[in-house]
Amino acid sequence: MSTDAFELHVNNARYLIDARDADMTLLEYLQERLDLTGTKFGCGIGVCRACTVGVRSAPGAVLEKTLACSTQLGAVAGMHVETVESLAANNVLSDLQQRFLELFAFQCGYCTPGFLTAATAMLEHIERNPVSSGDIDSMIDTWVGGNLCRCSGYLKYKQAIAEVARRRLHKGMWR
Repeated sequence: MSTDAFELHVNNARYLIDARDADMTLLEYLQERLDLTGTKFGCGIGVCRACTVGVRSAPGAVLEKTLACSTQLGAVAGMHVETVESLAANNVLSDLQQRFLELFAFQCGYCTPGFLTAATAMLEHIERNPVSSGDIDSMIDTWVGGNLCRCSGYLKYKQAIAEVARRRLHKGMWR
């Protein structure tokens, strides 16, 4: 790999990034270069969290939520990014996506990708470090409490996330 480029993995695909693009935001790269438009631009300063994606420092590392609108590409060089487009497998929604749909947890849906990716990271953290069922609500507040929804869909979002977390916890199923 040339020193004029760095590697980035997005949804299990490897990309070689020109070093001159290191200052581009992760969101710009996802939308403009990879045509992955599920991650949304909201405020542009990381407050609304519509731009949330998951990032792993290495394969198998725990998924962390990252604000793509305020993260420069150079800051995630060599890492593994997971967008909302990665959540479904073989055209089958994840259990979290399915529960969002069943509860009609979204209205306009603009903020939904940010909620889904933040909640997915939370669920992975719980998988690796189980908590009691009684701690689920505080975990949700910690992981998605800062995500903004202009349509006020918070109750249904939190209900869907809590139901999936408790179902996985009780079944011992985390994938």
